[in-house]
Amino acid sequence: MPGLHPHKLTTSEEDYLKALYLLTEWEDEPVGTGALADQLGLSPASATSMVQKLAVKGLVDHVPRGAISLSDIGRREALRMVRRHRILETFLRDELGYDWDEVHDEAEALEHTVTDRFIDALHARLGHPEVDPHGDSIPSAAGVLATRDAQRLDRFHGAQAIVCRVSDEDPEFLRRAKKLGIVPGAMIELPHQLNYIEASLVWVCAP
Repeated sequence: MPGLHPHKLTTSEEDYLKALYLLTEWEDEPVGTGALADQLGLSPASATSMVQKLAVKGLVDHVPRGAISLSDIGRREALRMVRRHRILETFLRDELGYDWDEVHDEAEALEHTVTDRFIDALHARLGHPEVDPHGDSIPSAAGVLATRDAQRLDRFHGAQAIVCRVSDEDPEFLRRAKKLGIVPGAMIELPHQLNYIEASLVWVCAP
């Protein structure tokens, strides 16, 4: 199937593809329309309708009442949006003084309005960062994403761990985590620090 030109995607379609990617980036569980609807704050009926449209366009693979997965084209477009979002978050923090709990919503608003050329230029101006403020890898312009050997904190076994990433979906949690020193690159002691944070929102690596 020939490549889909990105400008043929609507903002909603881009949001759905990115949401589907994010649901599967760190978890192996199958994703259904219910989980996708929850991620986007929409009704299951709306999610089902959009998934059907995405399937017709060849962007996702889906059978009724079954799991949804990105096609090769869908994954490419999802990573394009993920790249935009994470570079914009990094720009907002490094150049405009936003804190890490403030960048997500701003990047969500901006990511649909800029061009790929602008994003590539911004990435170069920032020094080609490889991760965003929350520790998530930034895909390359070619859609390549570095793999990382990290585990969710509540599944990690060990006395010490290095924080690799922190979920950016809850600003209040990010503020609390920062006060506790739970930020990418930090060494944390286990298990007592588990009592103060939602361990399911933090990914760590062995020291």
